[in-house]
Amino acid sequence: MNRSQLLDLYFLEARARVIDLAAFMDRVNRAEGEVDFRYQALKQAITELQSDDAGYARRVLLKFSDPTIEPSEKAAGKSACGAWSGIS
Repeated sequence: MNRSQLLDLYFLEARARVIDLAAFMDRVNRAEGEVDFRYQALKQAITELQSDDAGYARRVLLKFSDPTIEPSEKAAGKSACGAWSGIS
C-alpha cells in the first residue's frame, strides 16, 4: 500500500484522534492544580512526532515506560497509571 492509499484509509481517524488529544490537553490546562508526570510524559511523547526519523511508535512508547531494571519492593498503587512516575 502506498502513502496516498494509507492516507485515504486512515487520515480521518488520525485527525479525529489529534483533535481529541488537543481537547483533552485544553481541559487539563484550564483545570486548577499542578500537572503531574503523566501530562509531562504525554507532552514529551508528542514532541517525538515532530521528528522525521522512523520509529515513532517505539520512541513514544518509551516516553511512558519505566526504564529501571530492578523490580520494586511493592506497587505504588492498586493499578497501572499509564506512565512512569520516575519513582521506583
